[in-house]
Amino acid sequence: QVQLVESGGGLVQPGGSLRLSCAASGTIISINGMGWYRQAPGKQRELVATITSGGSTDYADSVKGRFTISRDNTKNTAYLQMNSLKPEDTAVYYCNADGRWRNGNVNRPFDSWGQGTQVTVSS
Repeated sequence: QVQLVESGGGLVQPGGSLRLSCAASGTIISINGMGWYRQAPGKQRELVATITSGGSTDYADSVKGRFTISRDNTKNTAYLQMNSLKPEDTAVYYCNADGRWRNGNVNRPFDSWGQGTQVTVSS
């Protein structure tokens, strides 16, 4: 299968910045979309930002102008630069990716999630 590993979370003061990374590994043939989602305590998981293989991006209204999603296709890695962080950005952030991987001689689709990384914005 394809594994996703997030990193870069932590505790930051309001107004601060963090950069999350999501590295995909496995016998990957191609990755289509990559995205970041978040889930705050007692709330449903919500989309934060997505990026296509061609670099087209989309953002939740709540993070537009503050967060930037990017990816390095040579490293199968996506990033989320988060600036001007607010307490309401506190959540577990999850990475998602879909594409195709090689299972022996078989070309299969995948849609994988990372284990999540905690982001806490507090003074």
